[in-house]
Amino acid sequence: MADRAAAQAAGLYTGFYYFAYLPDSTKRSVIIADAKAQAQKVIWRLGEIGGYTEQDLPVALDLETNCVRKISGVCQKYASRANVTLWAITWLAEVEAKTNRKPFLYSYPNFLQSAMARSAELAKYPLWIAAYGKHPADPENHPGIKSVGCFAHSWTKSDCRADYQIWQYTSCGKGSKYGVASSRIDLNVFSGGEEKFYPLTKGVWQPEAVDLLPFNESTTATLLSGSTLTDTNSSATFVVDAVRPNGTPVVTGSVRFISADSLAKTGVQDVIRSASGRWTLKISGLQAGTYVGFVEYFDESSTHSSVEMPVMFEVTQGATPTPKPSPTKKPTPKPVDSCAGQIRN
Repeated sequence: MADRAAAQAAGLYTGFYYFAYLPDSTKRSVIIADAKAQAQKVIWRLGEIGGYTEQDLPVALDLETNCVRKISGVCQKYASRANVTLWAITWLAEVEAKTNRKPFLYSYPNFLQSAMARSAELAKYPLWIAAYGKHPADPENHPGIKSVGCFAHSWTKSDCRADYQIWQYTSCGKGSKYGVASSRIDLNVFSGGEEKFYPLTKGVWQPEAVDLLPFNESTTATLLSGSTLTDTNSSATFVVDAVRPNGTPVVTGSVRFISADSLAKTGVQDVIRSASGRWTLKISGLQAGTYVGFVEYFDESSTHSSVEMPVMFEVTQGATPTPKPSPTKKPTPKPVDSCAGQIRN
């Protein structure tokens, strides 16, 4: 956090953001528990750095995707508008209650309209909107206005303008121009003057001991389901739940299979997070044989303690798969200019 301290020493205001990952569930209780767990993660991180100062803006919830299940880089399942909204409101309310400041919600117009339901509860929180291609120096330009009609979302006013606090108008700013080492930076403008800006910084929060990140906190892990028999063409699959001493989901960590035989190969292990504290482990590429070992919940940050669950499963020889034809070579695509249509300032 040296950059934060140096920036504040120079009289600048600083802020933070948290990128959201939504749970792969339609159960209201799971969605709420997941949002609260991710909010707790943010509160712990803020607590580690001493909480908010008078030169910190509220943390921002970065909500840009409603994909909850992705395989080989392709989204297979999306959360509903109602569930995205429920998750966001829960997270925002949890962080506000603990830190005494309303967090920002950061997103872009099409997502706010198509992936979230309109909600008076959402509109209570300040909006940080990303809308590129228009320069804020022109008073006729406003973020997210269509050529025809409105982006209808929780912050849309009767004249189709968004009731925003911060407008991110480009992701292609020139870092060297602003004394930043990065060659490309985001640029933003605030929607008002000092009288509107300073209230955002009010509410200094100093963490208590309970707000600090625990170290090797006791964890209870449960193997909800697991393979006992599979073949060489399929995957051995295990579903694991991990919770904190108070019964809420752990906020970080992952799972893996460890063989009791240190020389045995453990295949290709793919982990899918379906919600905070729940993972599906798929093990493929195994040779025929009997496998004995552990499915382990582990946390490299040492926030939560590791738990090993003994497993044994059998892999039989599957049918020889039909060879796939070699793919036809495709021409190399031309490089894409990711700043096309954006302001380079």
